[in-house]
Amino acid sequence: MLPMDGKTALVTGASSGIGRAIARRFADDGARVYLTGRREEELRDAAAEMGPGAVAVPCDVSQAADLDRVMDVVRGDGRRLDVVVANAGLGSLAGLTEVTEEDFDHVFGVNTKGTLLTVQKSLPLLAETASVILLGSTTIHQGVEGMGLYAASKAAIRSLGRTFAAELAPRGVRVNVITPGPVVTPALVGLAKEAGVSTEEFHAGLAAQTPLKRLGRPEEIAALAAFLAGPESSFVTGAEYAADGGQIQV
Repeated sequence: MLPMDGKTALVTGASSGIGRAIARRFADDGARVYLTGRREEELRDAAAEMGPGAVAVPCDVSQAADLDRVMDVVRGDGRRLDVVVANAGLGSLAGLTEVTEEDFDHVFGVNTKGTLLTVQKSLPLLAETASVILLGSTTIHQGVEGMGLYAASKAAIRSLGRTFAAELAPRGVRVNVITPGPVVTPALVGLAKEAGVSTEEFHAGLAAQTPLKRLGRPEEIAALAAFLAGPESSFVTGAEYAADGGQIQV
């Protein structure tokens, strides 16, 4: 028997990177997984790669109506949600003098509002002892030049994680935050382009900031998500787990 046989999971931002790796881990562990993302073709490719237990539902998490539609699909399949992973997020390099009101609305709309809406809309479908996992960032513990807007949006997610954990505890629902450090993803490649440096140079600079002197792999974040989704973490809620090679720990 697989660890997640009979379980149902929702993973937002699952087209690529960490979200895709988490969804794949859950599917490999036997769960039925609903994947959301804005890039429909890439999302459907991801679901097809994971097999018949994966269902692609295109969605922009900053739009409440899109999330209502996602929940309707889950409900229509006669499912309840045992695990919800609010992973969808984005960011760009923009300093204080460069950031615009539109940048703020976009980043906070997807990262913070999207996380709030994902959890809020899933509430009627959450099973007893469900696990909710939010994705933070090590940037909330640092003053990284050009990352202020992104870091602030992720700091709000850490705060929401504490509040959600308190509010959902009476239902037996656990809420925890995973805080990844630098992980090899398409988003990281995009940041290198924004910074005007080669991917190799950018990766090397980030790796040098970690005691382990390397970048993380999406599969390593997925392994932590699998722990937080399962019974081994049944007494864990409101916590923040850093998976960062020691970047903000040492």
